[in-house]
Amino acid sequence: MKTIMGESEIRRALVRITHEIIEKNRGIKNLVLIGIKRRGDFIARRIADRIEKSAGKKILIGALDITLYRDDLQLVSETPIIESTDIPFDLSKKMIILVDDVLYTGRTIRAAIEEILDFGRPKAIQLAVLVDRGHRELPIQADFVGKKIPTAKSEIVDVYIKELDEEDCVVIHHYKKAKKKAKKRKQKSRIRLKKEPKPKIKQLTMTHMKDDES
Repeated sequence: MKTIMGESEIRRALVRITHEIIEKNRGIKNLVLIGIKRRGDFIARRIADRIEKSAGKKILIGALDITLYRDDLQLVSETPIIESTDIPFDLSKKMIILVDDVLYTGRTIRAAIEEILDFGRPKAIQLAVLVDRGHRELPIQADFVGKKIPTAKSEIVDVYIKELDEEDCVVIHHYKKAKKKAKKRKQKSRIRLKKEPKPKIKQLTMTHMKDDES
């Protein structure tokens, strides 16, 4: 496993992305951020906080769960875990900054765009990602990128953030090693129920009582 971004690098990347968003859109008018769960929404909140500090004004934030919009839903799980989508504002005429942690094949972004369009017709959608690892399968590119990383398809890129993982870093490792590590972590975090001893059942013996002789 190799660490390719530490806490300070992630912080600098988000600062740069924030300034690029404001510069490209010439301010923050009609600007909203929508993060893709689970890590994209936390990254979106961090960017929103930095925009507020820089521009002196809060912007609207939403969060997407794209599970039901995935084109590989049946391949992923028979019982997928679905979280809530939270977009408590009108998207009409809004400039949406869609935020995710890693840009890979582009299929997650396609699903997110499809879900957004079900909520309304925004003015435009721009994409911000912390990491672009390449290997696109759809014609999708990010407008704002924290770091581009050349990878092999057999490698896994994991983003850890303090809100969920108690640390900020980006690591890259081989698929087989990642699979073993995930399995080990799952076993450690598994909740085991305490087995209560089975109650002892006393066997009742029935005695036949003879009628008194008359």
